[in-house]
Amino acid sequence: MGINRQKIKKWTNMLLGKSAYHVNQDEGRIYSKTDVKGYYNNLTEKITRFGLENDDVPTTTVDTGETIYFSIAIFQYGLAAYDLYLLKNDNSMLNKVFSCANWAVENQNEDGSWATFKYENPKHPNSSMAQGEGISLLIRAYNESKNDKYLKALKKAYKYMIIPIEKGGTTKYYNDEIYFYECIDEPLILNGWIFSLWGIYDYQKFIKDKKSKELLDKTINTLVKKLPDFDIKYWSKYEDGKRICSPFYHELHISQLKVMYDLTGIDDFKIYANKWEKYNNNKFYKFRAFIKKASQKIFEK
Repeated sequence: MGINRQKIKKWTNMLLGKSAYHVNQDEGRIYSKTDVKGYYNNLTEKITRFGLENDDVPTTTVDTGETIYFSIAIFQYGLAAYDLYLLKNDNSMLNKVFSCANWAVENQNEDGSWATFKYENPKHPNSSMAQGEGISLLIRAYNESKNDKYLKALKKAYKYMIIPIEKGGTTKYYNDEIYFYECIDEPLILNGWIFSLWGIYDYQKFIKDKKSKELLDKTINTLVKKLPDFDIKYWSKYEDGKRICSPFYHELHISQLKVMYDLTGIDDFKIYANKWEKYNNNKFYKFRAFIKKASQKIFEK
């Protein structure tokens, strides 16, 4: 049984809205369909929740109570800072962007990966979500600085990300279907897939090459076909397995799908966003999902 005090504290903070890692993440305020500008998810509360007054990158407290550097948290912090830079014309936010982008460059492996889950899963440390968000951050840092180190790092990150899982990468290819795996040895995680996809979306807008466009189109089409598997008729599933969403991740799914509809015009994204929003507004469904998720969290390994 995987229950411990730190896990209970972390999940309680998430439910009470006090977690720096699980802030409100509705649709991005200033993203663009044609250029790389603001991010697609509104991550800006991460800046105020972490409360870092200088240009240090954020750290993450794991279930044992230890503090580590976690690439996804750092990349999201940098993306949040970039949105605030654009919204407020605040150069102190741009400095935070560069701090996070520099961390990304300095901690990137030679093959282009970041060992995101090395603390908890040293055999399978890499993540498509980290690769995608790292790409998104580095593109923005490059656009503001024209520093070639960011350009080199983002290209390496993309090249690694699209390597098949069976060859050590983070992407699964099946006929014309393409899946991005946040955790390569676990079931397919929906929010991580979409965050990964946004990295490819940014890369395609930035590089404008045929291969990344084909990759993007195929994974979007795959996502559309796969959406029904994440619906359990009263809530959304966290993964293509047994775990359902916490309230936070269910609301994140809704926001992500609204953005996907805006970016693509594909009606399926709007249909599922509306359906899951109705689930979220149903008190019985929400309570049922809460009880189910609480039992899963308490007894998960």
